[in-house]
Amino acid sequence: MEYTIIDAHSHLWLWQDTEVDGLPIRTLDGGRSLFMGEIRQMVPPFMTDGRNTAEIFLSNMNYAQVGAAVVTQEYIDGIQNDYLKQVQEKYPGRFLVCGLCEFRRPGFLSQARELIRDGFRAIKIPANRLDLREGRVPLNSEEMMEMFHLMEDHHIILSIDMLEGDTQTGEMKEVIAECPKLKIAIGHFGMVTRPKWEEQIKLALAENVFIESGGITWLFNDEFYPFKGAVRAIREAAGHVGMHKLMWGSDYPRTITAITYRMSYDFILKSDELAEEEKALFLGENAKTFYGFHDLPRLPYIKNMSE
Repeated sequence: MEYTIIDAHSHLWLWQDTEVDGLPIRTLDGGRSLFMGEIRQMVPPFMTDGRNTAEIFLSNMNYAQVGAAVVTQEYIDGIQNDYLKQVQEKYPGRFLVCGLCEFRRPGFLSQARELIRDGFRAIKIPANRLDLREGRVPLNSEEMMEMFHLMEDHHIILSIDMLEGDTQTGEMKEVIAECPKLKIAIGHFGMVTRPKWEEQIKLALAENVFIESGGITWLFNDEFYPFKGAVRAIREAAGHVGMHKLMWGSDYPRTITAITYRMSYDFILKSDELAEEEKALFLGENAKTFYGFHDLPRLPYIKNMSE
């Protein structure tokens, strides 16, 4: 069976030069970064300059037969709006990119308006980074709600990674009720290995809310490939909201320091716990409809030298 494969959660950056919680994050060499006080392997070591570009990602996508990808953002990478705007203009059929505002301080509504004027079709909220020392930024604040209505009016997709558990689910329920036509993609599969993860999944009982699995191989890294626990979690989530509400995401490139890009989804292909139709929905058909991808390239399988 041939599958349409779409990655609903990935990252791109030219370099990392930022701070989170007052701690520096800087690109080093050999794929490493100074990350909040320690050296971490941020990308595979062959990416020697640390530049995580669209061209390198496209090469991985073509090899792994991934037709398109959604590029989200995270504060640990720095705000990459300028670069991602160029990526969207250069590769409109392969990428849908998310703009990022500085949600940690008031005044982000004007930034969202500018992103919409610049042609961004989605906005990312790293809500897992909004539990600040001076207090948590609520998702149902007056400025947030005004932005969500603006996004709803302009058909802008909301991509959001939430704090683990049910800390923010009450606020999200208010957003969903207030903006029933706002498309929402909840990332990291609800932080699936943490307590009360199902509460985030159940938000997708609302018609406009979907769940994507970016980072699921990171969350199940301790058990490692073939991530049977992740497959069981996908089955459990489908039991709550239906397989038609779930989308595959890789969290590229951080996850491919441990596994190859293709391995981030072929554990789904090889699983005997999912039907072929379920695999097709999860790997791409749901994302194709939700994000509006079309005219995807046909990517042949390229045989490895080791085969």
